[in-house]
Amino acid sequence: MQSLNGNNLVVFPDSPGGAWAHHQIGAPAPQLVSHASGRPWLAGSWDPADLVVADAGPVRVAVFGTVSLTPECLSALFSPARDLVDLDRLVRRLPGSAHVVASARGQVRFQGTVTGTRCVFTACLNDVTIAADRADVLAGLIAAEPDEELLAANVTSGMFFAPLSERSWWRGVRQVAADSYALLPANGTARTVRWWQPPEPALSLAQGAGQVRERLREAVALRQPRQGRLSADLSGGMDSTALCFLAAEHHPDLLTFRWTGGSAINDDPLYAEQAARALERAEHLTVPESSAPPVFSPPYWASDTEAPRATTRGMNAIRTGIRLLVEHGATWHLAGHGADELFTGSAAYLHTLLRRRPVTALRELRAHRALSRWPLGASLSELLRGEDLGTWWRRCGDDLVRPAPSGPVPALGWGARLPATPWATADAVRTTRRLFHDVADGAAPLAPDRGQHEALTGLRSAGPVLRLLLREYAVEGLRLELPYLDDRVVEAALSIVPHERYTPWRYKPVLASAMRGLVPDVILDRSTKGDCEESVDRALQQHVPDLLELFGDSLLARRGLIDAAKLRTTLLTPPRSTDVWSAQLESTLGAELWLREIEARPLGTSSATAGRARGGAPQRQPVPDSEETL
Repeated sequence: MQSLNGNNLVVFPDSPGGAWAHHQIGAPAPQLVSHASGRPWLAGSWDPADLVVADAGPVRVAVFGTVSLTPECLSALFSPARDLVDLDRLVRRLPGSAHVVASARGQVRFQGTVTGTRCVFTACLNDVTIAADRADVLAGLIAAEPDEELLAANVTSGMFFAPLSERSWWRGVRQVAADSYALLPANGTARTVRWWQPPEPALSLAQGAGQVRERLREAVALRQPRQGRLSADLSGGMDSTALCFLAAEHHPDLLTFRWTGGSAINDDPLYAEQAARALERAEHLTVPESSAPPVFSPPYWASDTEAPRATTRGMNAIRTGIRLLVEHGATWHLAGHGADELFTGSAAYLHTLLRRRPVTALRELRAHRALSRWPLGASLSELLRGEDLGTWWRRCGDDLVRPAPSGPVPALGWGARLPATPWATADAVRTTRRLFHDVADGAAPLAPDRGQHEALTGLRSAGPVLRLLLREYAVEGLRLELPYLDDRVVEAALSIVPHERYTPWRYKPVLASAMRGLVPDVILDRSTKGDCEESVDRALQQHVPDLLELFGDSLLARRGLIDAAKLRTTLLTPPRSTDVWSAQLESTLGAELWLREIEARPLGTSSATAGRARGGAPQRQPVPDSEETL
């Protein structure tokens, strides 16, 4: 069995079975919190300041993460609770980003955040359901094997929208949907319960911007390092710059970080310089881009076994930046990740708008067409298409074997549909197609409004990716904080009507309106976004020999998921447009590194090797519903 060392939290039911499961752990957990009954409740390893426990009448509550609450404040906040269902309302008053665990009358409720940056996983250990905040911890406890279907989909498509983005990469380990919690009873079957619904998008931009401002200000104010310095990215973009000015309200001596350089198509550094001049008391750490390892450069390695990392190409540069910040005394770091998903979107919201305000919808369609050069006929056809989400998933599966369209495609559907990567094997493509069809059978929108659905899809797809990035920072000794993904910030932004949130005439209008008066107008009125694809293309060409060497003995190829010869051909003679296939390459690279990390650790070596030695086919795991037994 795997011991509970490292940063993790495991939750046990309040039952004899839960106590038995706790005793099956190979070594004692560094920390332990008990149920009111005295049985083990929470076990693992964490910074004591990150876990606040309090009794609120019949409910014992634990909050694990970025919060600023004393046990007394936590008890007062949840004092109205008489049972676990009462928490549906009370947790909406909790700021920050945290897991919430509650125990009452023999039942346990365990939930993460609504974007999935903090997740909940469950697994059965000899018929006892236990839960954790990390899938690989549970995988080690039950000797789980990697999910071959997700691996196939990763190298074939890389398009992981919910619910696929909320599926565990380990067979036998289940991931709870971001809008739901795991309910572990003392006796009987554990299940998931959907508790969170997105707000009705009814506020105008003028009405909602003030709420976004206050929730963001509150979120940044919570980020107070217990020791060391607070640092923040200052890329020059609106997202990171806004956080810097909010942080400077509490930390005028903020340490900012940015890469200098740029090109004609990346004007971020020009705006960063103007922002830096306005942050007069901050210390600005600037590093030339030329001193950072290029994207796709070796060494290639992964530090996590929970899931493949989707962001692989620039990790060496990120690690370089982290080490520089740590050398300058930073212990907590703010970044603007998640703001793109929260404040920008495609024109898919026009579907709902057309049925409510047709004149406004057609006027905005005209603007989107002008910006993206969409053909009129195709745009109207997509807008009038009555395709449901299940049909769209089936078409995604069918389109894997079809070539990509040659011209601009209106972004008016449920999402982008891509052909299979050139190096995916026929078996991998068939598995992915079948998986997409399985998803289609139970597909349901995340919200009635199409724009709201798209926002939630983007946020819940980004959350799991960014969760791994948080741990990459932690490995290097820096705590990464993402205020834009706090639940209360997300709810405030989603309360604004989509057609004002995503208007084609302004760039990130919600954030710009919310920060007016706090951030210089030159930043808020910016209409461009830095583009680094030119340098990505050059670096990729430079490191083709390194990638060929890496994939020369590929674990994905051994599993029959990629054709190494076709991957080699693609790398040596890449398609004219690299933006899509380089992203697919990044996903494939992440999966390869994940398998290698698993093979190098006891967690995956015995189970995966034994499965291949037995020659057994992987068992198919059903896609989790939003409310089901575990």
